[in-house]
Amino acid sequence: MTPTLTILGIESSCDDTAAAVVRGNDILSSVVVGQIDLHKDFGGVVPELAARAHAEKLDHCVEGALQTAGISLGQLDGIAVTAGPGLIGGVLSGVMCAKGLAAATGLPLIGVNHLAGHALTPRLTDQITFPYLMLLVSGGHCQFLIVNDFDDFQRIGGTIDDAPGEAFDKTARLLGLLQPGGPAIEKAATEGDPDRFPLPRPLLNQPGCDMSFSGLKTAILRARDSAITDGNLHLQDQRDLAAGFQAAIVDILTEKTRRALALYLDNTPETPSFAVAGGVAANGAIRDSLQNLCRDHYTAFVAPPLALCTDNAAMIAYAGMERLRNGQIDDLTLSARPRWPLDDRAAPMLGSGKKGAKA
Repeated sequence: MTPTLTILGIESSCDDTAAAVVRGNDILSSVVVGQIDLHKDFGGVVPELAARAHAEKLDHCVEGALQTAGISLGQLDGIAVTAGPGLIGGVLSGVMCAKGLAAATGLPLIGVNHLAGHALTPRLTDQITFPYLMLLVSGGHCQFLIVNDFDDFQRIGGTIDDAPGEAFDKTARLLGLLQPGGPAIEKAATEGDPDRFPLPRPLLNQPGCDMSFSGLKTAILRARDSAITDGNLHLQDQRDLAAGFQAAIVDILTEKTRRALALYLDNTPETPSFAVAGGVAANGAIRDSLQNLCRDHYTAFVAPPLALCTDNAAMIAYAGMERLRNGQIDDLTLSARPRWPLDDRAAPMLGSGKKGAKA
């Protein structure tokens, strides 16, 4: 019988500092400290500011997670930490914190791919069985994965340029909406007409599961400029543009998911399941459309709770637990990685250079 492990998870890959304690499939604590106020005047995350904030908050988050869980460091079985991909200063802050704890306690150190944390979240929340189809859709990533095992991810499609979350944020800035852009656009779209401005659905006329979102941003910019009168973008124009943009994203993700499902179902899995995770998975219109699609294809639809869609340390703790169970641990030479594709057998989709492929 597999013993139940208790893992401390640490996450600091972007602008959320997080720590959590997970025992088996139970989340004993999850502490997340965001940085929205720190970056709001800059129109995006400033890496240097983010790294400094992580360094200041990590020990407090770890302490809070342990206190909430009611356990001490000595009661842990391991320490899992995001080792990439992400903003290198933030990732490095988390890795150094985890190394210090591991060195002081003698506990196993487990470096975790941040994307694997998202991809394995349905195993934590819903205990779904392998293989399942995963849409990982966030501020920095968008890809379809067939998850065959805890460390076996087959990418069958993804974005060739921007991620949807990035497109949401940039579109929100173009429309004068608050950051983060996803929730702001979703709220504005509820009172908008999605058909008023004709917007493109890039790559829908091309076969396969790859996606593109940069052209959609350009189209939004032009539509916004055409709607401005007397130097102002009126409220209803803003709402209609938000609704049109959201509808385009929904259409792209739904059609590409339809194609990904066809590829996945060709393998005739015993209990077919489709899961969506990442920050953009919190969008209600996207969830509803994907859920209806799965219903039509007799495939179970799994979406983690909203708090586990955005960056958190519970997913890192669970992914680390899967690695520890299978004897995969690291030592104090663990490095922080700005880029770390989940499927290193697939050809790079986004720029590869000295630091390696992004995806």
